[in-house]
Amino acid sequence: MTSLTKPRITPPSHAADGDKQSKRRQKHAVVIGSGFGGLAAAVRLGARGYRVTVLEKCDSPGGRARVFRQDGFSFDAGPTIITAPFLFEELWALCGRTLADDVDLRPVTPFYRIRFNDGRVFNYTGDAAAMRQEIAKFEPADVKGYDRFLETSREACRIGFEERGHVSFARWQTMAVMIPEMLGASAARSVASVVASHFKSPELRTVFSFHPLLIGGNPFSVSAIYCLVAWLERHWGVHFAMGGTISLVHGLIDLISGQGGEVRLNTEVSEIIVQDGNATGVRLASGQHLHADIVVSNADSAWTYRHLIAARHRTRWTDRKIAKARYSMSLFVWYFGTNRQYPDVAHHTILLGERYKALLADIFKHHTLADDFSLYLHRPTATDPSLAPDGCDSFYVLSPVPHLDSKTDWTARAEGYRRSIAAHLSATILPGLEDAVISSRIMTPQDFQDELLSYKGAAFSLEPIITQTAYFRPHNKSEEIGNLYLVGAGTHPGAGVPGVLSSARVLDEVVPHADALV
Repeated sequence: MTSLTKPRITPPSHAADGDKQSKRRQKHAVVIGSGFGGLAAAVRLGARGYRVTVLEKCDSPGGRARVFRQDGFSFDAGPTIITAPFLFEELWALCGRTLADDVDLRPVTPFYRIRFNDGRVFNYTGDAAAMRQEIAKFEPADVKGYDRFLETSREACRIGFEERGHVSFARWQTMAVMIPEMLGASAARSVASVVASHFKSPELRTVFSFHPLLIGGNPFSVSAIYCLVAWLERHWGVHFAMGGTISLVHGLIDLISGQGGEVRLNTEVSEIIVQDGNATGVRLASGQHLHADIVVSNADSAWTYRHLIAARHRTRWTDRKIAKARYSMSLFVWYFGTNRQYPDVAHHTILLGERYKALLADIFKHHTLADDFSLYLHRPTATDPSLAPDGCDSFYVLSPVPHLDSKTDWTARAEGYRRSIAAHLSATILPGLEDAVISSRIMTPQDFQDELLSYKGAAFSLEPIITQTAYFRPHNKSEEIGNLYLVGAGTHPGAGVPGVLSSARVLDEVVPHADALV
Protein backbone atom coordinates (compact mmCIF):
# COMPACT_ATOMS: atom_id res chain seq x y z
CA MET A 1 0.00 0.00 0.00
CA THR A 2 1.46 3.33 -1.09
CA SER A 3 2.14 5.68 1.82
CA LEU A 4 0.79 9.23 1.62
CA THR A 5 3.11 12.20 1.93
CA LYS A 6 2.78 13.83 5.34
CA PRO A 7 2.09 17.57 5.37
CA ARG A 8 4.73 19.83 6.79
CA ILE A 9 2.74 21.37 9.62
CA THR A 10 4.93 24.01 11.14
CA PRO A 11 5.33 24.01 14.95
CA PRO A 12 5.46 27.30 16.86
CA SER A 13 8.50 29.27 15.83
CA HIS A 14 11.77 29.27 17.82
CA ALA A 15 13.49 31.70 15.50
CA ALA A 16 16.49 33.78 16.47
CA ASP A 17 15.86 37.29 17.87
CA GLY A 18 16.54 38.95 14.51
CA ASP A 19 14.09 36.68 12.73
CA LYS A 20 11.51 37.30 15.45
CA GLN A 21 11.84 41.07 15.02
CA SER A 22 11.46 40.68 11.25
CA LYS A 23 8.34 38.60 11.74
CA ARG A 24 6.90 41.16 14.14
CA ARG A 25 7.32 43.85 11.47
CA GLN A 26 5.62 41.68 8.84
CA LYS A 27 1.83 42.03 8.69
CA HIS A 28 0.15 39.03 10.29
CA ALA A 29 -2.94 37.26 8.93
CA VAL A 30 -4.80 34.70 11.01
CA VAL A 31 -6.93 32.20 9.08
CA ILE A 32 -9.57 30.29 11.03
CA GLY A 33 -10.02 26.79 9.61
CA SER A 34 -7.93 24.61 7.30
CA GLY A 35 -10.54 23.63 4.73
CA PHE A 36 -9.81 24.25 1.06
CA GLY A 37 -11.04 27.83 1.38
CA GLY A 38 -8.79 28.58 4.34
CA LEU A 39 -5.71 26.93 2.88
CA ALA A 40 -6.20 28.64 -0.49
CA ALA A 41 -6.64 31.97 1.32
CA ALA A 42 -3.42 31.37 3.26
CA VAL A 43 -1.45 30.75 0.06
CA ARG A 44 -2.85 33.87 -1.58
CA LEU A 45 -2.16 36.02 1.48
CA GLY A 46 1.35 34.62 1.74
CA ALA A 47 1.94 35.60 -1.87
CA ARG A 48 0.75 39.14 -1.00
CA GLY A 49 3.34 39.58 1.73
CA TYR A 50 1.54 38.42 4.87
CA ARG A 51 2.87 36.13 7.55
CA VAL A 52 0.04 33.62 7.84
CA THR A 53 -1.07 31.44 10.73
CA VAL A 54 -3.82 28.90 10.03
CA LEU A 55 -5.71 27.70 13.11
CA GLU A 56 -7.48 24.34 12.95
CA LYS A 57 -9.81 23.06 15.67
CA CYS A 58 -9.43 19.37 14.75
CA ASP A 59 -6.42 17.10 15.15
CA SER A 60 -5.96 16.79 11.38
CA PRO A 61 -6.10 19.37 8.59
CA GLY A 62 -8.61 19.73 5.77
CA GLY A 63 -11.92 20.58 7.40
CA ARG A 64 -14.55 18.78 5.35
CA ALA A 65 -11.69 17.50 3.19
CA ARG A 66 -9.86 15.73 6.01
CA VAL A 67 -9.11 12.00 5.90
CA PHE A 68 -10.07 9.12 8.18
CA ARG A 69 -7.61 6.22 8.35
CA GLN A 70 -8.51 2.98 10.08
CA ASP A 71 -7.98 -0.76 9.63
CA GLY A 72 -5.67 -0.15 6.68
CA PHE A 73 -8.28 1.90 4.76
CA SER A 74 -8.18 5.59 3.83
CA PHE A 75 -11.51 7.41 3.65
CA ASP A 76 -11.74 10.93 2.27
CA ALA A 77 -14.20 12.58 4.63
CA GLY A 78 -15.93 14.87 2.17
CA PRO A 79 -15.26 16.28 -1.32
CA THR A 80 -14.10 13.69 -3.82
CA ILE A 81 -14.91 15.31 -7.17
CA ILE A 82 -12.27 17.74 -8.45
CA THR A 83 -13.35 20.02 -11.28
CA ALA A 84 -11.72 23.21 -12.61
CA PRO A 85 -8.22 22.06 -11.61
CA PHE A 86 -6.81 25.37 -12.85
CA LEU A 87 -7.90 26.82 -9.50
CA PHE A 88 -5.35 24.60 -7.78
CA GLU A 89 -2.76 25.22 -10.51
CA GLU A 90 -3.01 28.96 -9.79
CA LEU A 91 -2.10 28.41 -6.14
CA TRP A 92 0.97 26.35 -7.01
CA ALA A 93 2.00 28.96 -9.61
CA LEU A 94 1.83 31.70 -6.94
CA CYS A 95 4.57 29.79 -5.13
CA GLY A 96 6.67 29.21 -8.24
CA ARG A 97 5.74 25.55 -8.34
CA THR A 98 3.69 23.20 -10.52
CA LEU A 99 0.69 21.25 -9.27
CA ALA A 100 1.53 18.20 -11.36
CA ASP A 101 4.91 17.89 -9.64
CA ASP A 102 3.21 17.37 -6.27
CA VAL A 103 -0.27 15.98 -6.96
CA ASP A 104 -1.34 13.36 -9.48
CA LEU A 105 -4.82 14.27 -10.75
CA ARG A 106 -6.46 11.52 -12.79
CA PRO A 107 -9.49 12.03 -15.05
CA VAL A 108 -12.47 9.87 -14.06
CA THR A 109 -14.94 8.40 -16.54
CA PRO A 110 -17.81 8.04 -16.37
CA PHE A 111 -18.19 11.17 -14.30
CA TYR A 112 -21.12 9.41 -12.63
CA ARG A 113 -23.01 6.21 -13.16
CA ILE A 114 -26.63 6.99 -12.39
CA ARG A 115 -28.80 4.02 -11.45
CA PHE A 116 -32.56 4.41 -11.42
CA ASN A 117 -34.77 2.53 -9.00
CA ASP A 118 -35.88 0.15 -11.76
CA GLY A 119 -32.27 -0.87 -12.44
CA ARG A 120 -31.69 1.13 -15.62
CA VAL A 121 -28.33 2.93 -15.81
CA PHE A 122 -27.14 6.19 -17.34
CA ASN A 123 -23.38 6.68 -17.76
CA TYR A 124 -22.73 10.41 -17.49
CA THR A 125 -19.48 11.41 -19.24
CA GLY A 126 -17.78 14.35 -20.93
CA ASP A 127 -17.97 12.70 -24.34
CA ALA A 128 -20.75 14.35 -26.38
CA ALA A 129 -21.26 11.40 -28.73
CA ALA A 130 -21.43 8.90 -25.87
CA MET A 131 -23.87 11.17 -24.02
CA ARG A 132 -26.16 11.35 -27.04
CA GLN A 133 -26.19 7.55 -27.19
CA GLU A 134 -27.06 7.34 -23.49
CA ILE A 135 -29.85 9.89 -23.94
CA ALA A 136 -31.27 8.05 -26.95
CA LYS A 137 -31.70 4.91 -24.80
CA PHE A 138 -34.25 6.82 -22.73
CA GLU A 139 -35.78 9.24 -25.23
CA PRO A 140 -34.39 9.73 -28.78
CA ALA A 141 -36.25 13.04 -29.14
CA ASP A 142 -34.26 14.46 -26.22
CA VAL A 143 -30.93 14.32 -28.05
CA LYS A 144 -31.57 17.75 -29.58
CA GLY A 145 -32.69 18.98 -26.20
CA TYR A 146 -29.31 17.97 -24.80
CA ASP A 147 -27.49 20.14 -27.31
CA ARG A 148 -29.70 23.11 -26.40
CA PHE A 149 -29.20 22.46 -22.70
CA LEU A 150 -25.42 22.48 -23.13
CA GLU A 151 -25.63 25.96 -24.62
CA THR A 152 -27.77 27.07 -21.66
CA SER A 153 -25.24 25.56 -19.27
CA ARG A 154 -22.29 27.14 -21.08
CA GLU A 155 -23.86 30.61 -20.82
CA ALA A 156 -24.68 30.10 -17.14
CA CYS A 157 -21.09 29.01 -16.50
CA ARG A 158 -19.75 32.12 -18.21
CA ILE A 159 -21.99 34.45 -16.21
CA GLY A 160 -21.96 32.70 -12.85
CA PHE A 161 -18.47 31.18 -12.65
CA GLU A 162 -15.94 32.29 -15.24
CA GLU A 163 -16.66 36.03 -15.11
CA ARG A 164 -18.05 36.56 -11.60
CA GLY A 165 -17.10 33.59 -9.43
CA HIS A 166 -14.02 35.47 -8.22
CA VAL A 167 -15.52 38.98 -8.09
CA SER A 168 -16.46 40.74 -4.87
CA PHE A 169 -20.14 41.53 -4.38
CA ALA A 170 -19.52 44.02 -1.60
CA ARG A 171 -21.46 46.67 -3.58
CA TRP A 172 -25.08 46.20 -4.66
CA GLN A 173 -24.23 47.82 -7.98
CA THR A 174 -22.14 44.77 -8.91
CA MET A 175 -25.28 42.66 -8.57
CA ALA A 176 -27.45 45.17 -10.41
CA VAL A 177 -25.17 45.22 -13.44
CA MET A 178 -25.49 41.48 -13.96
CA ILE A 179 -29.28 41.25 -13.51
CA PRO A 180 -30.08 41.63 -17.25
CA GLU A 181 -27.67 38.81 -18.10
CA MET A 182 -29.06 36.66 -15.31
CA LEU A 183 -32.59 37.17 -16.54
CA GLY A 184 -31.41 36.28 -20.05
CA ALA A 185 -30.05 33.04 -18.61
CA SER A 186 -33.43 32.31 -16.95
CA ALA A 187 -31.91 32.84 -13.50
CA ALA A 188 -35.34 33.64 -12.08
CA ARG A 189 -36.43 30.07 -12.87
CA SER A 190 -35.28 26.92 -11.08
CA VAL A 191 -32.74 24.44 -12.41
CA ALA A 192 -35.45 21.76 -12.61
CA SER A 193 -37.74 24.07 -14.57
CA VAL A 194 -35.11 24.95 -17.16
CA VAL A 195 -34.02 21.32 -17.52
CA ALA A 196 -37.65 20.28 -18.03
CA SER A 197 -37.90 22.75 -20.93
CA HIS A 198 -35.16 20.80 -22.74
CA PHE A 199 -36.00 17.18 -21.89
CA LYS A 200 -39.25 15.19 -22.10
CA SER A 201 -38.05 12.05 -20.32
CA PRO A 202 -38.62 12.14 -16.53
CA GLU A 203 -35.41 10.16 -16.06
CA LEU A 204 -33.36 12.59 -18.14
CA ARG A 205 -34.88 15.52 -16.30
CA THR A 206 -33.44 13.99 -13.14
CA VAL A 207 -30.06 13.24 -14.73
CA PHE A 208 -29.55 16.84 -15.78
CA SER A 209 -30.99 18.55 -12.71
CA PHE A 210 -29.35 16.78 -9.75
CA HIS A 211 -26.11 18.82 -9.79
CA PRO A 212 -27.24 21.52 -7.30
CA LEU A 213 -27.36 18.79 -4.65
CA LEU A 214 -23.56 18.66 -4.89
CA ILE A 215 -23.47 22.20 -3.46
CA GLY A 216 -26.37 21.91 -1.03
CA GLY A 217 -29.23 23.16 -3.21
CA ASN A 218 -32.65 21.80 -4.08
CA PRO A 219 -32.92 21.61 -7.91
CA PHE A 220 -36.57 22.67 -7.63
CA SER A 221 -35.76 25.94 -5.85
CA VAL A 222 -32.22 27.07 -6.73
CA SER A 223 -31.67 29.52 -9.55
CA ALA A 224 -31.11 28.13 -13.03
CA ILE A 225 -27.73 29.88 -12.98
CA TYR A 226 -26.58 26.67 -11.26
CA CYS A 227 -27.10 24.83 -14.54
CA LEU A 228 -23.49 25.98 -14.92
CA VAL A 229 -22.18 22.82 -13.22
CA ALA A 230 -22.94 20.64 -16.24
CA TRP A 231 -20.76 22.79 -18.51
CA LEU A 232 -18.06 23.23 -15.89
CA GLU A 233 -17.68 19.44 -15.70
CA ARG A 234 -17.91 19.03 -19.47
CA HIS A 235 -15.28 21.71 -20.11
CA TRP A 236 -12.70 20.92 -17.40
CA GLY A 237 -13.53 17.29 -16.66
CA VAL A 238 -13.95 15.38 -13.42
CA HIS A 239 -10.75 14.33 -11.64
CA PHE A 240 -9.55 12.41 -8.61
CA ALA A 241 -6.36 13.10 -6.69
CA MET A 242 -4.27 9.96 -6.28
CA GLY A 243 -3.75 9.24 -2.61
CA GLY A 244 -7.16 10.79 -1.98
CA THR A 245 -8.37 14.36 -1.79
CA ILE A 246 -6.20 14.78 1.30
CA SER A 247 -3.15 14.83 -0.99
CA LEU A 248 -4.30 18.26 -2.17
CA VAL A 249 -4.62 19.38 1.45
CA HIS A 250 -1.09 18.20 2.20
CA GLY A 251 0.18 19.92 -0.93
CA LEU A 252 -1.38 23.24 0.08
CA ILE A 253 0.13 22.99 3.56
CA ASP A 254 3.53 22.47 1.96
CA LEU A 255 3.00 25.66 -0.05
CA ILE A 256 2.11 27.59 3.11
CA SER A 257 5.15 26.22 4.91
CA GLY A 258 7.36 27.22 2.00
CA GLN A 259 6.05 30.78 2.29
CA GLY A 260 6.97 30.90 5.97
CA GLY A 261 3.45 30.37 7.25
CA GLU A 262 2.24 27.75 9.69
CA VAL A 263 -0.77 25.51 10.35
CA ARG A 264 -1.62 24.80 13.98
CA LEU A 265 -3.82 21.80 14.78
CA ASN A 266 -5.91 21.27 17.94
CA THR A 267 -6.27 25.05 18.14
CA GLU A 268 -9.85 26.21 18.47
CA VAL A 269 -10.80 29.87 18.17
CA SER A 270 -13.39 30.97 20.72
CA GLU A 271 -13.68 34.64 19.73
CA ILE A 272 -12.65 37.13 17.08
CA ILE A 273 -11.43 40.21 18.95
CA VAL A 274 -12.99 43.46 17.72
CA GLN A 275 -11.68 46.87 18.78
CA ASP A 276 -12.98 50.18 17.42
CA GLY A 277 -14.91 48.29 14.76
CA ASN A 278 -11.91 46.33 13.48
CA ALA A 279 -10.83 42.72 13.91
CA THR A 280 -7.51 42.80 15.76
CA GLY A 281 -6.92 39.12 16.47
CA VAL A 282 -8.46 36.04 18.00
CA ARG A 283 -8.85 34.51 21.42
CA LEU A 284 -8.25 30.77 21.55
CA ALA A 285 -10.19 28.27 23.62
CA SER A 286 -7.01 27.95 25.69
CA GLY A 287 -7.32 31.62 26.62
CA GLN A 288 -4.35 32.72 24.50
CA HIS A 289 -4.76 35.91 22.48
CA LEU A 290 -3.18 36.10 19.01
CA HIS A 291 -2.79 39.54 17.45
CA ALA A 292 -3.58 39.84 13.74
CA ASP A 293 -3.61 42.68 11.25
CA ILE A 294 -6.36 40.86 9.37
CA VAL A 295 -8.54 37.86 10.23
CA VAL A 296 -9.93 35.47 7.62
CA SER A 297 -12.63 33.03 8.68
CA ASN A 298 -12.99 29.77 6.81
CA ALA A 299 -15.42 28.66 9.50
CA ASP A 300 -19.09 28.44 8.56
CA SER A 301 -20.27 32.02 8.02
CA ALA A 302 -23.33 31.66 10.27
CA TRP A 303 -21.17 30.13 13.00
CA THR A 304 -18.57 32.87 12.57
CA TYR A 305 -21.04 35.67 13.15
CA ARG A 306 -23.21 33.98 15.76
CA HIS A 307 -20.53 32.31 17.89
CA LEU A 308 -17.19 34.02 17.24
CA ILE A 309 -18.23 37.69 17.26
CA ALA A 310 -19.93 39.32 20.23
CA ALA A 311 -23.50 40.45 19.51
CA ARG A 312 -22.67 44.08 20.35
CA HIS A 313 -20.46 44.26 17.26
CA ARG A 314 -23.16 43.01 14.87
CA THR A 315 -25.99 45.02 13.35
CA ARG A 316 -26.46 43.15 10.05
CA TRP A 317 -25.78 39.51 10.88
CA THR A 318 -27.75 39.45 14.10
CA ASP A 319 -28.76 36.21 15.82
CA ARG A 320 -32.31 36.74 14.57
CA LYS A 321 -31.25 37.21 10.93
CA ILE A 322 -28.98 34.18 11.08
CA ALA A 323 -31.75 32.02 12.55
CA LYS A 324 -34.25 33.13 9.89
CA ALA A 325 -31.96 32.34 6.94
CA ARG A 326 -32.42 29.16 4.91
CA TYR A 327 -29.76 26.50 5.20
CA SER A 328 -28.69 23.61 3.01
CA MET A 329 -29.52 20.02 3.71
CA SER A 330 -27.16 17.92 5.77
CA LEU A 331 -25.67 14.51 5.05
CA PHE A 332 -25.56 11.08 6.59
CA VAL A 333 -22.25 9.53 5.58
CA TRP A 334 -21.20 5.92 6.07
CA TYR A 335 -17.52 5.11 5.48
CA PHE A 336 -16.80 1.41 5.05
CA GLY A 337 -14.19 -1.01 3.82
CA THR A 338 -14.85 -4.49 2.46
CA ASN A 339 -12.80 -7.68 2.46
CA ARG A 340 -13.62 -8.18 -1.20
CA GLN A 341 -13.63 -6.04 -4.32
CA TYR A 342 -16.54 -4.91 -6.50
CA PRO A 343 -14.82 -4.28 -9.85
CA ASP A 344 -18.05 -3.55 -11.74
CA VAL A 345 -18.88 -0.56 -9.52
CA ALA A 346 -17.84 2.83 -10.91
CA HIS A 347 -15.82 5.43 -9.02
CA HIS A 348 -18.93 7.61 -8.61
CA THR A 349 -22.41 6.09 -8.54
CA ILE A 350 -25.72 7.80 -7.86
CA LEU A 351 -28.51 5.47 -6.78
CA LEU A 352 -31.87 7.17 -7.21
CA GLY A 353 -34.81 6.12 -5.09
CA GLU A 354 -38.41 5.81 -6.16
CA ARG A 355 -39.15 9.45 -5.25
CA TYR A 356 -37.24 12.51 -6.41
CA LYS A 357 -39.15 15.78 -6.03
CA ALA A 358 -41.16 14.59 -3.02
CA LEU A 359 -38.04 13.31 -1.25
CA LEU A 360 -36.32 16.65 -1.78
CA ALA A 361 -39.37 18.43 -0.38
CA ASP A 362 -39.12 16.26 2.75
CA ILE A 363 -35.46 17.21 3.12
CA PHE A 364 -35.49 20.91 2.29
CA LYS A 365 -39.04 22.08 3.04
CA HIS A 366 -40.57 19.77 5.64
CA HIS A 367 -37.28 18.92 7.43
CA THR A 368 -38.46 15.34 7.78
CA LEU A 369 -36.21 12.29 7.81
CA ALA A 370 -37.90 9.96 5.32
CA ASP A 371 -37.69 6.18 5.33
CA ASP A 372 -36.55 6.16 1.69
CA PHE A 373 -33.44 7.80 0.24
CA SER A 374 -31.28 8.48 -2.78
CA LEU A 375 -27.56 7.82 -2.43
CA TYR A 376 -24.15 8.83 -3.72
CA LEU A 377 -21.62 5.99 -3.54
CA HIS A 378 -17.90 6.73 -3.73
CA ARG A 379 -15.52 3.89 -4.60
CA PRO A 380 -12.07 5.55 -4.80
CA THR A 381 -10.29 2.22 -5.16
CA ALA A 382 -11.75 2.07 -8.67
CA THR A 383 -9.05 4.63 -9.50
CA ASP A 384 -6.52 4.26 -6.65
CA PRO A 385 -6.23 0.75 -5.16
CA SER A 386 -3.69 2.00 -2.60
CA LEU A 387 -6.53 3.39 -0.47
CA ALA A 388 -7.42 -0.11 0.76
CA PRO A 389 -5.50 -3.27 1.69
CA ASP A 390 -4.85 -5.76 -1.11
CA GLY A 391 -8.01 -7.46 -2.31
CA CYS A 392 -10.25 -4.92 -0.54
CA ASP A 393 -12.32 -1.90 -1.52
CA SER A 394 -12.77 1.47 0.19
CA PHE A 395 -16.15 3.22 0.04
CA TYR A 396 -18.29 5.93 1.41
CA VAL A 397 -21.98 6.39 0.79
CA LEU A 398 -23.85 9.56 1.59
CA SER A 399 -27.54 10.21 1.88
CA PRO A 400 -28.91 13.78 1.75
CA VAL A 401 -30.95 14.34 4.92
CA PRO A 402 -32.51 17.39 6.59
CA HIS A 403 -30.41 19.56 8.86
CA LEU A 404 -30.96 19.63 12.59
CA ASP A 405 -34.28 21.47 12.37
CA SER A 406 -35.68 17.98 11.78
CA LYS A 407 -35.15 17.32 15.53
CA THR A 408 -33.88 13.85 14.63
CA ASP A 409 -32.13 12.10 17.52
CA TRP A 410 -29.19 10.76 15.55
CA THR A 411 -27.77 8.87 18.52
CA ALA A 412 -30.90 6.73 18.37
CA ARG A 413 -31.50 6.69 14.60
CA ALA A 414 -28.02 6.42 13.09
CA GLU A 415 -27.44 2.67 13.27
CA GLY A 416 -30.88 1.78 11.96
CA TYR A 417 -30.50 4.24 9.10
CA ARG A 418 -27.08 2.77 8.27
CA ARG A 419 -28.53 -0.74 8.21
CA SER A 420 -31.25 0.35 5.80
CA ILE A 421 -28.65 1.81 3.46
CA ALA A 422 -26.48 -1.31 3.71
CA ALA A 423 -29.46 -3.53 2.89
CA HIS A 424 -30.32 -1.40 -0.14
CA LEU A 425 -26.74 -1.48 -1.45
CA SER A 426 -26.57 -5.24 -0.90
CA ALA A 427 -29.80 -5.74 -2.83
CA THR A 428 -28.64 -3.57 -5.75
CA ILE A 429 -24.97 -3.11 -6.66
CA LEU A 430 -22.96 -4.49 -3.71
CA PRO A 431 -24.20 -8.07 -3.25
CA GLY A 432 -23.28 -9.66 0.07
CA LEU A 433 -22.23 -6.29 1.50
CA GLU A 434 -23.32 -6.92 5.10
CA ASP A 435 -20.98 -9.91 5.36
CA ALA A 436 -18.10 -8.15 3.56
CA VAL A 437 -17.75 -5.02 5.73
CA ILE A 438 -14.61 -5.11 7.90
CA SER A 439 -14.24 -1.39 8.69
CA SER A 440 -16.99 1.09 9.43
CA ARG A 441 -17.66 4.60 10.75
CA ILE A 442 -20.48 7.11 10.31
CA MET A 443 -20.98 10.87 10.29
CA THR A 444 -24.36 12.46 10.99
CA PRO A 445 -25.76 16.01 10.90
CA GLN A 446 -25.00 16.22 14.61
CA ASP A 447 -21.33 15.62 13.79
CA PHE A 448 -21.40 18.37 11.17
CA GLN A 449 -22.45 20.74 13.95
CA ASP A 450 -20.33 19.39 16.80
CA GLU A 451 -17.10 18.61 14.91
CA LEU A 452 -17.16 20.99 11.94
CA LEU A 453 -19.11 23.80 13.67
CA SER A 454 -21.70 23.98 10.89
CA TYR A 455 -24.76 25.95 12.00
CA LYS A 456 -27.76 23.58 12.30
CA GLY A 457 -25.50 20.82 11.00
CA ALA A 458 -26.02 22.09 7.43
CA ALA A 459 -23.39 20.40 5.30
CA PHE A 460 -23.11 23.27 2.77
CA SER A 461 -23.93 26.34 4.91
CA LEU A 462 -26.58 28.70 3.49
CA GLU A 463 -28.95 27.23 0.91
CA PRO A 464 -27.98 28.72 -2.50
CA ILE A 465 -31.37 30.22 -3.37
CA ILE A 466 -31.31 33.44 -5.39
CA THR A 467 -32.06 35.63 -2.34
CA GLN A 468 -28.98 34.15 -0.65
CA THR A 469 -26.63 34.42 -3.62
CA ALA A 470 -23.83 36.86 -4.46
CA TYR A 471 -24.61 40.26 -2.85
CA PHE A 472 -27.25 38.65 -0.62
CA ARG A 473 -24.77 36.19 0.86
CA PRO A 474 -22.41 37.12 3.73
CA HIS A 475 -19.74 39.15 1.96
CA ASN A 476 -16.13 38.08 1.51
CA LYS A 477 -15.20 41.40 3.12
CA SER A 478 -17.30 41.72 6.26
CA GLU A 479 -20.01 44.34 5.90
CA GLU A 480 -19.72 45.49 9.51
CA ILE A 481 -16.25 44.68 10.87
CA GLY A 482 -13.05 46.05 9.40
CA ASN A 483 -10.12 43.75 8.62
CA LEU A 484 -12.40 40.69 8.76
CA TYR A 485 -12.81 38.52 5.67
CA LEU A 486 -14.75 35.34 4.91
CA VAL A 487 -13.98 32.41 2.65
CA GLY A 488 -15.60 29.01 2.22
CA ALA A 489 -19.06 27.64 1.48
CA GLY A 490 -20.98 30.29 3.44
CA THR A 491 -19.81 33.31 1.45
CA HIS A 492 -19.64 34.18 -2.27
CA PRO A 493 -19.70 32.26 -4.55
CA GLY A 494 -20.76 29.26 -2.41
CA ALA A 495 -20.14 25.59 -1.75
CA GLY A 496 -18.27 22.98 -3.75
CA VAL A 497 -14.52 22.82 -4.33
CA PRO A 498 -14.53 25.38 -7.20
CA GLY A 499 -16.72 27.66 -5.08
CA VAL A 500 -14.58 27.70 -1.95
CA LEU A 501 -11.36 28.06 -3.97
CA SER A 502 -12.96 30.97 -5.84
CA SER A 503 -13.93 32.60 -2.53
CA ALA A 504 -10.21 32.80 -1.76
CA ARG A 505 -9.60 34.36 -5.18
CA VAL A 506 -11.94 37.19 -4.15
CA LEU A 507 -9.43 38.13 -1.45
CA ASP A 508 -7.05 39.34 -4.16
CA GLU A 509 -9.63 42.06 -4.87
CA VAL A 510 -10.67 43.05 -1.34
CA VAL A 511 -7.58 42.53 0.86
CA PRO A 512 -4.84 45.15 0.51
CA HIS A 513 -1.30 44.01 -0.12
CA ALA A 514 0.59 43.68 3.17
CA ASP A 515 2.84 46.60 2.26
CA ALA A 516 -0.21 48.84 1.73
CA LEU A 517 -2.01 47.91 4.94
CA VAL A 518 -2.13 50.84 7.37
